[in-house]
Amino acid sequence: MADLLCAVLTAYFLVLVARIIFSWIPVSSESPVATIQGIVFALTEPILGPLRRVIPPIGGGGMAFDLSPLIVFLALSLIMNALGCTGIL
Repeated sequence: MADLLCAVLTAYFLVLVARIIFSWIPVSSESPVATIQGIVFALTEPILGPLRRVIPPIGGGGMAFDLSPLIVFLALSLIMNALGCTGIL
């Protein structure tokens, strides 16, 4: 059971990395990559959205720094270390 949970947490970690990369790169809505981006955002927004409302991005204007992915990375890391997961972290 712990191995399955480790695999799911590792997959979510990778999806979160993809979310960060997609946030830096503009993707046209007509691009086939837009579908993948939509899936990645749909998988990560239920966790990042509420966290972002509690801890708003730092800065202002177009250069605000969103801390929510960093906090989720930290939480995933702590959970995966507690479970004894090996691999990415």
